[in-house]
Amino acid sequence: MSQLAWLVPLFPLLGFAIIGLANRNLSKSVTSFIGSGSILASFVVSLLIFFEKVSQPTPTTVYLFDWITVGKFSAKFSFLIDPLSTIFLLVITGVGFLIHLYSTSYMHDDDGFRRFFAYLNLFVFFMLLLVLGDNFLVLFVGWEGVGLCSYLLIGYWFSNTDYNNAAKKAFIMNRIGDLGFLIGIFLIYKELGSIDYQTVFNITSLSKVSPSAITAITLCLFVGATGKSAQIPLFTWLPDAMAGPTPVSALIHAATMVTAGIYMIARSNMLFSLAPLTQDIILYVGLGTALLTASIGLFQNDIKKVLAYSTVSQLGLMFAALGVGAYSAGVFHVVTHAFFKALLFLGAGSVIHGMGGEQDIRKMGGLRQAMPITFWTFVIGTVAISGIPPFAGFFSKDQILAEILAHKGKGITAVAMIVSLMTCFYMFRLLFLTFFGNFRGTNEQKHHLHESPLSMTIPLMVLAFFSTVGGFIGFPHGIGHEMGIHHWLDGYLSQSVVIKPSHFSAGQEWTLIGVAVGLLAGIIFWAMKTYLTDGKIPVKDSAMEGFQKVVYDKYYVDETYNNLITKPLNNISAGISNFVETKIIDGGVNGIGSITKWLSSGIRTIQTGNVDLYFFAMTISAMLILIIKLFDK
Repeated sequence: MSQLAWLVPLFPLLGFAIIGLANRNLSKSVTSFIGSGSILASFVVSLLIFFEKVSQPTPTTVYLFDWITVGKFSAKFSFLIDPLSTIFLLVITGVGFLIHLYSTSYMHDDDGFRRFFAYLNLFVFFMLLLVLGDNFLVLFVGWEGVGLCSYLLIGYWFSNTDYNNAAKKAFIMNRIGDLGFLIGIFLIYKELGSIDYQTVFNITSLSKVSPSAITAITLCLFVGATGKSAQIPLFTWLPDAMAGPTPVSALIHAATMVTAGIYMIARSNMLFSLAPLTQDIILYVGLGTALLTASIGLFQNDIKKVLAYSTVSQLGLMFAALGVGAYSAGVFHVVTHAFFKALLFLGAGSVIHGMGGEQDIRKMGGLRQAMPITFWTFVIGTVAISGIPPFAGFFSKDQILAEILAHKGKGITAVAMIVSLMTCFYMFRLLFLTFFGNFRGTNEQKHHLHESPLSMTIPLMVLAFFSTVGGFIGFPHGIGHEMGIHHWLDGYLSQSVVIKPSHFSAGQEWTLIGVAVGLLAGIIFWAMKTYLTDGKIPVKDSAMEGFQKVVYDKYYVDETYNNLITKPLNNISAGISNFVETKIIDGGVNGIGSITKWLSSGIRTIQTGNVDLYFFAMTISAMLILIIKLFDK
């Protein structure tokens, strides 16, 4: 079945081609069928590949054709099917299908319905190409492709200038990271003479590369990951990506683009495990990003912005896991995060749909009666992301905290725990303000309130199910169960990973679980008292002051970038335009034209059209030639 892996990216590519070329000749129902059906077909093939790999986990290479051959450089277009790529295939196609199904109703009244589904299919195609590639070049094509599609989808409503600016911001910040990634690939080829995984991830080949070169390579690759997966300092594009339609937010934030950096580092685990300095940087950047963005999420009032900063924070925890060599724990959290974050974003979309486009949670309240399915599924998503057992987020977060504790001690673990507690607080704040209390919107919004149609609520219920039971694929080993996903991935990763996964006794596991659950219970009680018992409503933007305003304004990171980077570059560009471009380049070109014109004007005066004058000039010229010849002798 692995040999048919080429069908997985082919189906969404065909869906994009058919919808894109036929466009207005297709009805919306046919477009929905093709767009969603192509992803469903890819999911079915991915599922068959998964079942095959469960029994035969040996990596399989699927060769398609020779792609580029220039001198000594050659790159094949081939796919690698192994436990890591198989897990990502299931997440991308499974969650991607549910988002497509949801979009058939959410975007039904939009004029660009067909264009939207064409973009979604293309996005999924490039993400599948990224995780299937058997070398860094195929991965890079998928990497750049999802960057392009994110630009198209974030700026989908291109008539709005702010949305266009958000799309450009995402595109430019990703290009900064991509430059580092590209340099890393160049360095890999320089040191190893190949970009194929089989050659690069070979201990014999790497033993010939100096530690400083491996550190340089991994730092460059990590720069690429910070752009795609929104880590400090390239994280500010992700919250602004909320400009796109809500299904786009779910697709980018849950199952596809932002996980690309996690995948790339997990795929390159052998390189990173040989670069302890890079791993420490990954750990501290991840924790710093998680802590910074979790604090920002505490005071946000846009329902999608809260979830956006939550995504960046959760990505930071995944990077922290990668930074201590716990690659399978990081991938495990990618999987569970895909379930509950897609659920939360689609739930937010259902709320926005029911509220007639309103996104400010200060104007909501009491929605649980009017939207019961959305409410209960949102509760499950909130509990799961907060890390409460036995929901999915608990198991993956518990594994990350345990690995950090084992490798870095209690101090670093405490920081990760604080991030988890912040997540719990702002998510229950969001839940209480949105669904409990009295309705705070307008009468028109109240009249408009309704539950979403089945095509939107079915994906919510499916994702709620997996957010509930999905964590059991990584049940802690220490309390009596083999770790499913960890056991499977570690069997593959342990062939190359220097830092081995840690195992804990039942007592250690139960102690960590007990401490986490006790703290989370206290945080939930605090949020409940603040927003339910006391009925506290967030103040208006204009009334914010002090530290709350600083946090609400995102610590002025965007303003700092604008003053330190954007404005100086604009001033330099203006200076170059006004002086170098206008005076030197344009002046030089115009000067040559002016001289030529002046010379031409002088010379043309001898062209009078008088035949007698021409005859006289010819005679004088002949005499001068004769005299010169005579004296020359």
